[in-house]
Amino acid sequence: MMVTLKSTSTIVPSKPTPGGILQLSETDQRMQWTHAPLIFIYKTTSDNNEKITTLETLKDSLSRALGAQLLEAYSEVKLDELGDFAPTKAVEDLVPKVDYGSPIEDWSLMLVQVTRFSCGGLCVGTAMSHTVVDGWSVAKFFNAWTKLARGDELEANEMPFHDRTILLSPEPLLPPRFEHIEFTKPPLLLGHTDAKEQQMKETCATILKVAKEQVEGLRKKANEIPHQDMEMVVTQPYSRYEAVASHLWRCICKARASDNSQPTRVSVAVDIRSRLNPSLPAGYFGNATLLTVTSKWVHGDLLSKPLSYAAGKLREAIERMTNEYVRSALDFIAGQDDVSTLRGGFHIRAYTKTPNFLGNPNVSIGSWINFPFYGMDYGWGKPIYIGPGLLNDDGKSFIMSSPTADGSLLIALRLQTEYMDSFKKIFYESIDIDFIKAISKI
Repeated sequence: MMVTLKSTSTIVPSKPTPGGILQLSETDQRMQWTHAPLIFIYKTTSDNNEKITTLETLKDSLSRALGAQLLEAYSEVKLDELGDFAPTKAVEDLVPKVDYGSPIEDWSLMLVQVTRFSCGGLCVGTAMSHTVVDGWSVAKFFNAWTKLARGDELEANEMPFHDRTILLSPEPLLPPRFEHIEFTKPPLLLGHTDAKEQQMKETCATILKVAKEQVEGLRKKANEIPHQDMEMVVTQPYSRYEAVASHLWRCICKARASDNSQPTRVSVAVDIRSRLNPSLPAGYFGNATLLTVTSKWVHGDLLSKPLSYAAGKLREAIERMTNEYVRSALDFIAGQDDVSTLRGGFHIRAYTKTPNFLGNPNVSIGSWINFPFYGMDYGWGKPIYIGPGLLNDDGKSFIMSSPTADGSLLIALRLQTEYMDSFKKIFYESIDIDFIKAISKI
């Protein structure tokens, strides 16, 4: 897709802002030095077809919400030519680029690119520094920005809470009270001593659509029979996320067709705001997530046992994140001489490759199901799609609500190209049967 950059401007705050240094917390320190890329797609309307009005509305409201770099762009294509908005190269062009080769002090904390399409639709593509925000912070910011764009004022409880010192570990540091496996290196493919070969393989991205009936079918399967090998007692039914994520994990493992004794694990970012005691303030703005991982399990066990087995492993990893465990993890991070060694995971490809590669044979499954992104109305209607503008490595995925708000889900996934076709077939095989059964009963 051809995108032409028309202008670049720096939006400064409309009112004086507090000065001084904002101290980063341990949860900020362990995040990647990259930007979270998001795209908000809006269809053609009479309101957003007025170029000057649209841009000025965004500039004015952005200056009231925050200062940032704003780029205006145009594309010759129509929205429907982008298909399902999977984070392919064409969609990546809708996200403002950061020059990671320049000095870090030159990196903008936030960039916005407004791309207008020939059909009149537009995309608000954003890149926000992952060192200072997590998913909920992004959602709260966009809620404030769009509200200001509509001419509304923010309520007192919508103002951000910026004091990150409440997450700092007290001195003197206590030694960790748990074995923090989330900071250990993920398993490698059997017979390999590093992940260099896997990192170099070609990957591709896709959007999977999972109908409401298919989601409920997976939940029913996951909750049918707690597996006899589960050590934990399942007191609450598995959620939509746990059911779909465990199905996704198993299907990726099956498509990769590794040895039955191949270890694999899943990484999940867990929001710790309400897990701490006392809880963080409702408006806490910053990274309030920590990584949790499943214990190492082999393909043979994962694929031979029912879905409840995989769902249970995910539940164990998530439930591990108690107040005591989180506080211990924060102390563990604070006690490191070099925090960069904990930034295992996915880097933007233009920046660097990470030694703690989380791809084959592993998976990262994020949840955006509860993020209120589809309410982001600047005054010309709600978005018709919101998703990642970039997925940057093998095995990374996000489970998201769909714009139809009917209980269906979307999954953005990047996988090594050689496995994508077989993965899709495996993924839909069982749930398609359940879907047909559900439709026949209507």
